[in-house]
Amino acid sequence: MPVSIAVIGAGPSGFYSAEALIKSGLDCRIDFIEGLPTPFGLIRGGVAPDHQSTKRVVRAYERTALNEHVGYYGNVQVGRDISLEVVRRLYDAVVVAIGAPLDRALEIPGGDKRGVYGSAAFVGWYNGHPDHRDLHPDLNCESISVIGHGNVGLDIARVLVKTAGEMEDSDLPDYAARAIHGGPIRDVHLFGRRGPLEAKFTNVELRELMHLRDCVPVTGLTPIPTSIPADADLSPRDRRLKEKNLATFRDFAGLAPSGKAKRMHFDFYSRPVEVLGGDRVEGLRLERTHLEGETAVGCGEFFDIPCGVVVAAIGTRVKPLPGLPFDARRGVIVNRKGRVGKGLYVVGWAKRGPSGVIGSNKPDADLVASHICEDFPQGRKAGRAGLEDALDEAGADWVTYEDWQAIEAAEIDAAGPCAPRKKLIRIRDMLAVLEASSKTQEEPSESHFNHT
Repeated sequence: MPVSIAVIGAGPSGFYSAEALIKSGLDCRIDFIEGLPTPFGLIRGGVAPDHQSTKRVVRAYERTALNEHVGYYGNVQVGRDISLEVVRRLYDAVVVAIGAPLDRALEIPGGDKRGVYGSAAFVGWYNGHPDHRDLHPDLNCESISVIGHGNVGLDIARVLVKTAGEMEDSDLPDYAARAIHGGPIRDVHLFGRRGPLEAKFTNVELRELMHLRDCVPVTGLTPIPTSIPADADLSPRDRRLKEKNLATFRDFAGLAPSGKAKRMHFDFYSRPVEVLGGDRVEGLRLERTHLEGETAVGCGEFFDIPCGVVVAAIGTRVKPLPGLPFDARRGVIVNRKGRVGKGLYVVGWAKRGPSGVIGSNKPDADLVASHICEDFPQGRKAGRAGLEDALDEAGADWVTYEDWQAIEAAEIDAAGPCAPRKKLIRIRDMLAVLEASSKTQEEPSESHFNHT
């Protein structure tokens, strides 16, 4: 009897897990259980809308989804439509691949003011994620502060300063485009507690900034170091990558700002200590820092930056799921090398926290696949048939992978001449497309799409 495996979450870590299981040669049947009708997790809802080349990884995921031994149950939330306990009862093995979708709070005075947003919510908003469609950030300000020197913060800053023309071949939703391009944004600050050597940007993303049409990147640190200390504890690869970043920061100094209306400021050795203003954000107070070893220590020198919005790109955490042990301090599911309990496993950000790039999820997937092969040489449980019975009994309106393909086709058909798609950004509208398609085979109404 095949081993029945449920993968909760259809993002990168879930797809890599399914792929690893298929390649293992284990006789198994794999079912994705995904809370949204749409698959691909952060590829759809987290990767910046102007980085379409990065999103092409879904082609590999689609091959996995279309494998004859793989099923897809979208629009099914574990904890709402079915409990984890029932899923575990129905499947031999359960792989939890739910990511880390919740923002860590900005725990400084004023961190709860209107105009302070977490990066997961803000990125979800400009990516048309149904959970964040109604964030409605007020971008009617000249200056925005982004806290965090990683690629997430860099993506946010870049999307905010690009022109409408630079975004025409993206899938930025209409409502986000109106808010961003219709506002008076002139300055975006990226603040980090440490220096350019410690920043977590990748060099491809940094060098992209040198070609922005109406914005010039600037650094407040002069001069940028020309070399890395010989005694720095770095692998040869990390040393090369950091040397490239330092060279790029130095190149920023040679860019001509004339004729460009916007600035992207890289502010190093700056620790936020208070969000200023009344009910809403009016500025950010920061403290100068220096490094003692790898730790940023305050110098006692403070300065204020006027701004109307603060976006905290300081990390995310797992949304606790009933029945799973949770490490509140680290924001992850308690596990031992991917094992959570008998027949229960965890991969990706839910296992190790939000770190690395998309491909960083592969080792977790390979490890858990090896665990399952070791633990279950053959299957004993009903799996898919039992799941469908349980969902029917609960009245769940689940979506197949073929249904997702119909949603995707509607998005592509509705796109403009340059855009890859025009996203449906409300679940009810996705389901309406399926209902209309099944009843009349007519084109979906334009009112369903992301300008609403």
